[in-house]
Amino acid sequence: MARSKEARYLETHEWGRLEKDGSVTVGITDFAVDQLNDLTFVDLPEVGDKVEKGVAFGEIESVKAVSDLISPVSGEITAVNDTVSDDDFSALKKDAFGKGWLIKVKPSDAKELNAAKSLADYEKQLKDEGH
Repeated sequence: MARSKEARYLETHEWGRLEKDGSVTVGITDFAVDQLNDLTFVDLPEVGDKVEKGVAFGEIESVKAVSDLISPVSGEITAVNDTVSDDDFSALKKDAFGKGWLIKVKPSDAKELNAAKSLADYEKQLKDEGH
């Protein structure tokens, strides 16, 4: 799966992409999906909820682990991907950077996204960690 060059990446394997309408789409990387492997549960916030940069906005669980989902920006949630659910993780597994997005945020400051890693820096992190 090709990783998005337009997205910015967190060390914790979330990504954020600034869209043309000024919103930020947030998801988890293909690496995170592969590491979690057998997904069993996802807990996402609701439209209208607030998120803070660097703070958990939800959880994703597998048979191996429970992981917090960290937001790369602060703002208000404008959409939640209801195709990613406890019954169906196929969009996340097949298209983590497209149909497998998790939330969309109206950022209070879109420049916060710049603090996240570029694709090259994220891939270097994975290589340095031995992945």
